[in-house]
Amino acid sequence: MNGASREALAAARERLDALTDSTSVDAAQLADELAAVTALLDREVSLRRVLTDPAQPGEAKAELAQRLFGGQVSGSTADLVAGMVRSRWSRSRDLVDSIEELAATADLTAAQRTNVLDDVEDELFRFGRIVSSNTELRAALTDRAASKAAKSELLRSLLGGRADATTERLVTRLVTAPRGRSLEAGLESLSKLAAERRNRTVAVVTSAVALSDGQKQRLGAALAKLYGRQMHLNLDVDPDVVGGIRVQVGDEVINGSIADRLEDASRRMAG
Repeated sequence: MNGASREALAAARERLDALTDSTSVDAAQLADELAAVTALLDREVSLRRVLTDPAQPGEAKAELAQRLFGGQVSGSTADLVAGMVRSRWSRSRDLVDSIEELAATADLTAAQRTNVLDDVEDELFRFGRIVSSNTELRAALTDRAASKAAKSELLRSLLGGRADATTERLVTRLVTAPRGRSLEAGLESLSKLAAERRNRTVAVVTSAVALSDGQKQRLGAALAKLYGRQMHLNLDVDPDVVGGIRVQVGDEVINGSIADRLEDASRRMAG
């Protein structure tokens, strides 16, 4: 996002955080309602253009949003959306993308409240790995000819009872309403949002064999020292990584043995 949209999204994130800080707000309900608003504005191009028209006063757009959504969603959701349309957006699509992000963040907040956020992070990562290694499953989930109901039922059979309800909701929304994104890109975006709930950075760690608890702790500590912030490790096993480890943090990749290369990387980054 550029300029105005970036600022508007930052303000909306702050309003969402303030709203969900209150335990009286049902974060899961808020997520569902924001997702419904996303779906509506994604369909109604003319409406979202009206709500982001820079020639119209912000207050007038906010009042329109209240009239449109006030009777359909909770007051908290209506107020949040009204505040967003009061802001200035560089593109009308940026508003919809931002409401969709807030829906996912609200769901992750609900998971955090019930102490299952770590589980959700891991399940999103694992599901992404399953999809990338199973071409038939990926084809079924991305088939444009398949109905939303059919895709939802497939995901229910895969995740129901095996993953947290938050994970199932997030993945189902992504699969049934991809909005032009690839499945992989959508899952990566959700994983990043999950990590941000604890102000953590995600490190994707691939090793030849499963790491012990001690190795995971030492690796996490080493990466935290390198990057100056707490790290969440997404762990994967690949036998082709013979005798070593591969760590990816964002676009940066560290290859080599656990001890030697991490220590070398630490010296180089420190000096």
